[in-house]
Amino acid sequence: MAANFKTGDKVEVKTPDAKYQGIVMPSPQGYSDILTIKLASGYNLGIKMGKGVSVKKIGSVESSKAPLVKPPVKKGLPNIVIVATGGTITSKVDYTTGGVSPLTKPEEVLLATPELLDIVNIKRIAQPFSVFSEDMGPKEWQLIAKEVAKALNEPDVSGVIVTHGTDTLHYTAAALSFFLKNLNKPVALVGGQRSSDRGSFDGGMNLICAAHYCLSNMAEVAIVMHGNSADTHCIASRGTNVKKMHTTRRDTFRPINELPLAKIWPNGKIEITNKNYKPRNNKGKVVLDDKFEEKVALIKFVPGADPRILHHFVDHKYKGVIIEATGLGHVAANPRNKEKSWLPVIKDAIKRGLFVGFAPQPLYGRLDPYVYSTGRELLNAGVCYLGSMLSETAYVKLGHVLAKAKNNNEAKTMMLTNMSGELVKQILPESFLY
Repeated sequence: MAANFKTGDKVEVKTPDAKYQGIVMPSPQGYSDILTIKLASGYNLGIKMGKGVSVKKIGSVESSKAPLVKPPVKKGLPNIVIVATGGTITSKVDYTTGGVSPLTKPEEVLLATPELLDIVNIKRIAQPFSVFSEDMGPKEWQLIAKEVAKALNEPDVSGVIVTHGTDTLHYTAAALSFFLKNLNKPVALVGGQRSSDRGSFDGGMNLICAAHYCLSNMAEVAIVMHGNSADTHCIASRGTNVKKMHTTRRDTFRPINELPLAKIWPNGKIEITNKNYKPRNNKGKVVLDDKFEEKVALIKFVPGADPRILHHFVDHKYKGVIIEATGLGHVAANPRNKEKSWLPVIKDAIKRGLFVGFAPQPLYGRLDPYVYSTGRELLNAGVCYLGSMLSETAYVKLGHVLAKAKNNNEAKTMMLTNMSGELVKQILPESFLY
């Protein structure tokens, strides 16, 4: 029955429990029995067609198109570049039909978020591709980094905003942190947790705060998103120490093991909350170092896990793995349970050339192999303990390092070298559950 109606039809739906009026929107792919309508409140409702459900067309609406008028460049305002990769934040909504399409022109971005006109001039929008964030990978990271480096090295550009889906935003933030050497200006990564057709859409304020971040004195890659569940302020979190912590909350991205770099208000107020940052240097030149070894993996140790999983990576010529280890850095190593002991398998894998790094399974704190005998045995076997480094960041850094290191000893030295703030020297108590 849902297929009998097209996007833009105004319908009345009766169910055994209620009656609704709304505008038909595209239904999710593969769900032909679901009718999706936009209610007058702006929210969407999905109704499963079936017994007791009737639908009647009561009208239709036409797509409304706002005129695209290229805004004049305001003298005195700094320039930024936007690198658009897809996601909710760079989309426009037709408030009559509910249809959503990507924004690719500067004037369209300004129509969606006109407040930007009073903060910055958008020099251009680069769109190297448009994919869902779960489809991102090293090749996409390299394309983004190339566009960002190009923009940062233009003298009249004050900073760069990268728009991105939220699910893997922190992986891309880590990649840019390692790929962009000698960073000289701010790079803000932003996304939206709520779609642009909802009253709780967060992308507009995130963009505004990201624009203010681009004018700051911080030459850091940072994720700039809501700082709380209300629309009061955003936080800028370092790209190597940030993680998506909630599936739907707008303040999902939280700094881990350190305070955010700054709080940013939509009116332009910036409060520095972490003095450990690299300052802007407009005279420096960004160097693109985007080589990446794709034969790396991230695995999670769980109780009862079969250590022979490492054989798969060795047999398939992988160069390295990051293991999320429990507690202070442990995996099963009981010599009386040889089938489940990871120690001999790790020793063999390292002997056969696989780099094995441990990152903490707990989100906060750092690894310490010297507290328990298991840790000391694993350390002596050649495991590289990565301190406080987040496992996602460790995975990205390992691919970056193994693309350059001549051997695993050199790789270990590089992994334990603080490149972009990923190894937190002092973990402050107030950073816990910030």
